[in-house]
Amino acid sequence: MDIQKLLYLPDLASAHGGDLDRLTFYIHVLMAILFVGWGIYFVVALVKFRASANPVANPEGVQSHASSYIEVAVVVAEAVLLLGFSVPLWAARVDQFPADKDATRVRVIAQQFAWNIHYPGPDGIFGKTDIKQLDSQANPIGLDKSDPAAKDDFTTVNQLHLPVNKPAIVYLSSLDVIHSFGLQEMRVKQDAIPGLVTPVWFEPTITSDDMRKKKGDDKWNYEISCAQLCGLGHYRMKGFVTIDSAEQYAAWTAEQAKAAAEAGEGDGWE
Repeated sequence: MDIQKLLYLPDLASAHGGDLDRLTFYIHVLMAILFVGWGIYFVVALVKFRASANPVANPEGVQSHASSYIEVAVVVAEAVLLLGFSVPLWAARVDQFPADKDATRVRVIAQQFAWNIHYPGPDGIFGKTDIKQLDSQANPIGLDKSDPAAKDDFTTVNQLHLPVNKPAIVYLSSLDVIHSFGLQEMRVKQDAIPGLVTPVWFEPTITSDDMRKKKGDDKWNYEISCAQLCGLGHYRMKGFVTIDSAEQYAAWTAEQAKAAAEAGEGDGWE
């Protein structure tokens, strides 16, 4: 059974997405059963308890315990969904983050109306940021260029690159209002809240090139959408994600780090 097609979901491209899709399917099944069941009960009640068939009130009331059994069945089904699926999934995907050394780590700083991406560079250490260093054009994340760890850092705007088949940890924050970081194919959606840094992790499983072949569209891209109304420009707050092979990602990061180092020398970094 293809759950994605059955529920009209986007193509799946993350390791944990299958578990979420199955949970979504089971919830839909339970809701469909309840919807149909209550609909049938409503029609039966209208017919069975109509005024013409019951001209006099019955003081004994309903003696059957069928409704109690149905209620117990619904509670059991909900408990199975919660304890059997939701809690284990939460524990695995929220409480148990991969080790930093085993993951690709990036910072995503949302602002009206763009996604600023901060990479730690070859040393794997994020340079310090300072609100006093903020410049909407030259330095939108406030990177402190006097920090030695920042010298190999580089940033992009609306362009997130990640390697395939490797856990990615994204540290979300916001410069202004609440935004929501949404990656549909990765089954990721998390609010970016001012004053907080919220980590979220996932593992991409399909490169951008492979997904383009699958869709038969050479121009297709994974997208970052803002899933929270964040102002007049909310409609255009869209970024793009490129899932690279390990070799492609290594080459791209090396190129970006080199460009950042050369730019740093031009800015007077020692």
